[in-house]
Amino acid sequence: MTLRTLLTSGAEKLDIMLSDRQTDAFLVYLVELEKWNRKINLTAIRNEQDIVIKHFLDSLSYLNGFVPAPGLRLLDMGSGAGFPAVPIKICHPEIGITMVEAVNKKASFLRHITRTLKLTEIVIVDKRTNELPASHHGTYDVVTARAFAEMKAAISEGATFLKPGGLMVLSRGPEETVGEGDVLKAGLVIEKKLDLRLPHSNDPRAIWVFRKKR
Repeated sequence: MTLRTLLTSGAEKLDIMLSDRQTDAFLVYLVELEKWNRKINLTAIRNEQDIVIKHFLDSLSYLNGFVPAPGLRLLDMGSGAGFPAVPIKICHPEIGITMVEAVNKKASFLRHITRTLKLTEIVIVDKRTNELPASHHGTYDVVTARAFAEMKAAISEGATFLKPGGLMVLSRGPEETVGEGDVLKAGLVIEKKLDLRLPHSNDPRAIWVFRKKR
């Protein structure tokens, strides 16, 4: 199976229909990720099929947690090599995204791939999430986090940036959970939990969605 077919058929299993242009963007992303990964440590996953499944398709699974719409603002905490923010942006260019990445070399890659793919309405911030100024507080419709701390810490930190009624979307392994008390303490409620398996893989995932109280 070609990488193109692996990606498009996997996205279909997540109810996402990729256009030829979007698929091309993902394949350029893959090439640039591999090129930069030889110089700086962006990902420990080096097999191309695994990158498609465990990075691209895993990122697209976040779209099960919220409904993209024009004008929606999304904050991605600890973006690393751009997951899940860049795949989400490729699929939904109409939403505005802020990626927060404290490691300068990784932030440089994010700027490079954003320019290369001609993605607009993206802001990249070279800071730790807890160093963001107050102007970011309570301003986002959706907050995502992937390789960012344990779930308790992620929701505690992420809730700060959500508008009332906004959603925090996390993808975790099936064994990880969070206490209802910790969720309520962060000012959130559990909206839903969706169990799934990554397409073309037996890897289980749980998509957790938390809503900030109004």
